[in-house]
Amino acid sequence: MRDFDWSVIWKYRESLIDGLITSCQLFAIALAGGIFFGTLLALARLSRWKALSMPAASFVNLIRSIPFIMAIFWFYFLTPMAVGAITGKQGEAVGPFVSAVVAFIMVESAYYSEIIRAGIQSIPKGQPAAAAALGMTYQQSMVHVVLPQAFRNMLPVMLTQAVILFQDTSLVYVVALKDFLGAASKAGQLTGRVVEMYLFVALGFFIICFAASWLVKRLQVRLTVAR
Repeated sequence: MRDFDWSVIWKYRESLIDGLITSCQLFAIALAGGIFFGTLLALARLSRWKALSMPAASFVNLIRSIPFIMAIFWFYFLTPMAVGAITGKQGEAVGPFVSAVVAFIMVESAYYSEIIRAGIQSIPKGQPAAAAALGMTYQQSMVHVVLPQAFRNMLPVMLTQAVILFQDTSLVYVVALKDFLGAASKAGQLTGRVVEMYLFVALGFFIICFAASWLVKRLQVRLTVAR
């Protein structure tokens, strides 16, 4: 430890802060998009129409069966192709951040869909039946009766998945995106102090994720007592 030079962290603090901000932006967008599209996928999987349930189930099973890094690579190369097909400009670059956002939203939507589907199925069937007896449509019963209770039941699990999502943001180094880990790795290579930088990143992730996990446990206890 006496040979470590921790001053490089302060020297490259601006780059590290920018990388952490990028990681937080990616996390926030992926979380919001994953929950939104995950809810749609969960409703599609629970639909009686096979035209909705089968493609949704196939997508979820496919995404959940491949490594996260492979999914990031897929969307890194597929997103420019899709944009080119829509705009008519083949090979148009969209940048690593946009590709990473698309990849994370698609992957997280598959995982969140299973959480949300389990939460919806945890609601007693008498709840939507009572809503139908009151004259509510299927959409109204879902929005006003089923989903609010389901989200309350699955909130701790969703927040736990959010912690995992934040940890997974470090995987974007494979597409050369300058996130928290990428900024630290670049600074470490320039200064020859890779160990110090990686230890600092590990400590940063530990503090953030440990605090978030503690809050999730506290929330789970409060929800259990409230019931």
